[in-house]
Parts: sequence; C-alpha cells; structure tokens
Amino acid sequence: MSLEERTKATAKNIEGKAQEAIGNVTGDPKDKAEGKSKQAESEVRHAVEDVKDNLKKKLD
Repeated sequence: MSLEERTKATAKNIEGKAQEAIGNVTGDPKDKAEGKSKQAESEVRHAVEDVKDNLKKKLD
C-alpha cells in the first residue's frame, strides 16, 4: 500500500468536493463538472491502490 498515493487521492477528492461546492454556489457548471471529475479520478486512484494491495497480499 502506498500511503503517499492514497493521500494524494484523498487530497484530490477534497479538492473536487470544494470545487463542486463552489460551482454550486456560483452556478458555474464548469466548476461543478471539474469538481465531479476530480472526485471520480480520486475513486480510480483508490481502486488502483486496492488492486495493488490485493496483489501484494496474494504474492506474500
């Protein structure tokens, strides 16, 4: 498990939530969409780390 990668993914998720919230407040659809995109990227990063963890467990 790469703690550094999980931390980056969590930070990206928080950044995305903030950007989406700003888009909701300002009514800017671009900010909302970019925020949701960052959150989706975070989910993918977490999934990749989960796969790495599972492979490592099976190899050990």
